[in-house]
Amino acid sequence: MIETQIGITTNSTRSKHFPPIKRGAIIDVYITSSDERLLEYDIDEIVFEKKTQFQKIQILHSKSLGNMLVLDDLQNISERDVIYTDTIMNKPKEDYKDKEIVILGGGDGALLHELLKEKPKEVIMLEIDEVVIQACSKHLRSLCGDTLDEKVGPNYKIIVTDCLVALDEYIKEGRKFDYVFGDLTDVPISQDPELWVFMEKVLQKTFKVMKPDGKLMTQVCGAICTDALKNYENLLKKQVPKVKFENTKAFIPSFMEDWIFGFISFEKKE
Repeated sequence: MIETQIGITTNSTRSKHFPPIKRGAIIDVYITSSDERLLEYDIDEIVFEKKTQFQKIQILHSKSLGNMLVLDDLQNISERDVIYTDTIMNKPKEDYKDKEIVILGGGDGALLHELLKEKPKEVIMLEIDEVVIQACSKHLRSLCGDTLDEKVGPNYKIIVTDCLVALDEYIKEGRKFDYVFGDLTDVPISQDPELWVFMEKVLQKTFKVMKPDGKLMTQVCGAICTDALKNYENLLKKQVPKVKFENTKAFIPSFMEDWIFGFISFEKKE
């Protein structure tokens, strides 16, 4: 064997054969993990693809994961990822019945769909890109059901807007919520100050629309990104009023890794 001959010639005691990288294919099967490792997926079809003013939107079909939402070449959610929604909701520990809730992002509709099953008083979903809503309504119905078909329901509203602009309006109105869900960008893994300034801006606006006993339920980052998690915790420690940070993790099938979810509330005054 060639492998044996090379081993003898180079005095090598071990070897390993790696599959070739698939280059120039019509369908790109590679997506990076949270810590920028290369992951290969069994993607066999581009179900939907469109570039908007905000991002590149794709619905890709995986043999093992079903349809997957991919934004700017980053995996967001697949039909196998019900655990993502269950974990960010902290089921079954939270009681959403008769609560007022706002979702920042969440255009795939999975979170809105599951929250409505809990009979809340009202859920408002703030999504900046209507094309995400349209694509997921058609191609991710196993996650969102028919929830995205109409923008207004008996106890929910879908508003196509920049969530930061909407939060500013709620702050002016004095509107407060029992739960705010952060389903936006991950916590930065870099030290880029601009990214962390944006993260802090989102947090500060969010805290201003939370009721005194309200909670921020948010996805954070990959569990392997320990430095990013520590930086996030340090950022939270600087907030006024003081907040309490609890977290859990779950393995998300389409991410192929454990993911951290955070639950943030105001510290109780003694």
